[in-house]
Amino acid sequence: MTGTLIKPKVALVETKPSRTNFKQEFEHSFEFDQYQLCSDPTIKKVLKSHCDIQIDIAAYDWIILIGSDALKYFTKINSVTAYSGKAVDGKFLPIINPAMLAFKPEAKKTWDTSKDSIIAYIAGEVKDVVIDESIAFGIQDTTEANKFIQEAIDAPKPYIALDSETTGLYPRDGYILGLSLAYDDKKGAYIDTECFDEETERLLQELFDKKTVIFHNAKFDLAFFEYQFNFKFPKFEDTMLLHYLIDENPGGHGLKELSLKFTPYGDYEKEMYAWMDQYRKERGIKKDEFNWGMIPFDIMKLYAGMDALCTFLLFEKFVKIKQNPKLNWVYENILIPGCRFLTDIQDNGVPFDRDRLEFSQVKMQNDIDHAVTEMYKNPAIKKFEEIQGKPFNPNSTVQLRKLMFDFLGLNPTGKKTGTGADSTDVEVLTELAQVSPVPGLIIDIRQKSKIKNTYLDKIIPQLDRDSRLRTGFNLHTTTSGRLSSSGKLNMQQLPRDNPTVKGCIKAAPGHKIVAMDLTTAEVYVVAVLAEDEALKDVFRSGGNFHSTLAKKVFSLPCEVEDVAKLYPMQRQATKAVTFGILYGAGANKISEQVTKDSGVYFSRNEAQEVIDEYFKEFHKLKSWIEQNQKFIQQNGFIYSFFGRKRRLPNVASTDKGVQSHSVRSGLNFLVQSVASDINLLGAIDMEIHLKANKMEARIFALVHDSILAEVPDGEIDSYMEALQKYIQLDRGISIPGAPVGCDFEVGDDYSMGKFEKLYG
Repeated sequence: MTGTLIKPKVALVETKPSRTNFKQEFEHSFEFDQYQLCSDPTIKKVLKSHCDIQIDIAAYDWIILIGSDALKYFTKINSVTAYSGKAVDGKFLPIINPAMLAFKPEAKKTWDTSKDSIIAYIAGEVKDVVIDESIAFGIQDTTEANKFIQEAIDAPKPYIALDSETTGLYPRDGYILGLSLAYDDKKGAYIDTECFDEETERLLQELFDKKTVIFHNAKFDLAFFEYQFNFKFPKFEDTMLLHYLIDENPGGHGLKELSLKFTPYGDYEKEMYAWMDQYRKERGIKKDEFNWGMIPFDIMKLYAGMDALCTFLLFEKFVKIKQNPKLNWVYENILIPGCRFLTDIQDNGVPFDRDRLEFSQVKMQNDIDHAVTEMYKNPAIKKFEEIQGKPFNPNSTVQLRKLMFDFLGLNPTGKKTGTGADSTDVEVLTELAQVSPVPGLIIDIRQKSKIKNTYLDKIIPQLDRDSRLRTGFNLHTTTSGRLSSSGKLNMQQLPRDNPTVKGCIKAAPGHKIVAMDLTTAEVYVVAVLAEDEALKDVFRSGGNFHSTLAKKVFSLPCEVEDVAKLYPMQRQATKAVTFGILYGAGANKISEQVTKDSGVYFSRNEAQEVIDEYFKEFHKLKSWIEQNQKFIQQNGFIYSFFGRKRRLPNVASTDKGVQSHSVRSGLNFLVQSVASDINLLGAIDMEIHLKANKMEARIFALVHDSILAEVPDGEIDSYMEALQKYIQLDRGISIPGAPVGCDFEVGDDYSMGKFEKLYG
């Protein structure tokens, strides 16, 4: 007797009524009932209070959730992109909203694969794997641990996957609870470090010597294993960095997101996080006060074991990208060595002077108090308070807007916030300060408050015992390949106009802070890539770069050293064009930039004349720009000189603004990526040099185009000579007779003496 196949009952939920024909989108593969969270199509931003959906969840086998609003409403999960096409709670099938494809064509692949996945779920062709101790298990017995490690040593695959669970984000702030290990694609084990003995550690080192170790975010695990166990890792790979080669866009490189997308195990950590939420709720523990040492081994083991297993599976999937010779070169010569390098410099730490920090903290608070007092003495503000009937709060954008534009009658600059209101940011206030003293008072308070609250107050409690602050640097968070910084302190965003924070980064006695900065590196790169001999000649001629350019473009009747004094506007205009045209800036943008920088109106016609003259002089540069623009438009991607790939599918957008932005991003990438790679490669080579020569100098940060180090007085000359050699090493991107410029500054602190000038 043949049973009758029962069709699953399906519902589809979108945010509000739309024109999308979902029956057609899902290719009439199944029938479904359609609902909306909000039945009113006129509401722009649907809030929970607007939701009037009436649906019996229990009546359906599957519920398709269109977009992030629907996903959050039913599951409390925020990221629809991460979960798109994956079953949640055994019933919900989230998918990105197809409406976004009009302005974001790169999402088309996600939509198509998610749609196919949903069709397969509903047809019964896909089922989430049940995770139990047959594939992820814990080990707390020493003999059992040693046996499993020996199995890994003897396993046929030349690589193993390794992960750690820790109580903190930095080796000095926590300890390793256990390690996760997988040596095939069938299972992963979580081994409690409490059961380690000398034989365990010996076997682990034998394993790491024999096999290639696969990490996900190697920089994190290397730091812990090396600091706390002194393990060595001769050969390692990183699935996070491999995925960065596959998709260079920020975000989406986490193990959780990638496991959801590329393995059959779904959201395997959901139950553990549910346990954590309940644990914190019952005990009144804030999220930032919770650490993973509070999680019992029996709760942790399954999740942790899955981390290693999924890392193993991701490597077997992602390793194919290394067949691309360009991307493989980047991986083997920049990303993996860069990972090793950043692990070391993070451990070196940023040297802070605690006394200066505490002095600055008190001084800044006094300055803030004085500035606030002066602000409230201002007649205009006193009058405003009388009218409002309450004290003026400079941190309130609503009050500030009323004060500036309604009470004082200042004209808005035209700059708007995301909500469409007139902006009161620092750029706007700076412009308004030219016609009224009040905005200047507000700027002063804001700047000093930010320095104290964002930097001084947060740095001091995070210092290690050696007065160093160990923060993070990242290889995988920008599309250009430029490094970013995150963690305890973002070193890329230190205040520029005030030397206080930089002045607290101070070398130990008998040492100096040595800062090397690349000069005009991006223009240098362009000159080489475009093979523009006229632009190369500017570098060969020496002297002030922008003055030389201005003299050449405008045929100025003076010596190069006199250009800045005699022809400041022409120099400023040339500088604006030099940087602007590399990134697609037109006459309007150049006009605005020169006017802003010089304080003198520079018309669009004047800007266009400079651009025309510029390209007459550097015609090969113009051809290079046009050729690459065309390539990006036709192909939707481009490779950098060193082999990084920038995918730009939005050139296919029907929105001309989106198209042109993608093309400009591609040109920007070609220049920025190479300049930053020159700096990073030089720093990597320098770190190897320091170790090989047993020098005491320590690089502690890369900030934009700068390399910062703490150097003993007796090594300063040799350090600078060696670093310049590695930065200027011919890597195929150099001008004969004119290596890329390196500017060095040497001082007791990173402000190079400005701190002492300010505070005495």
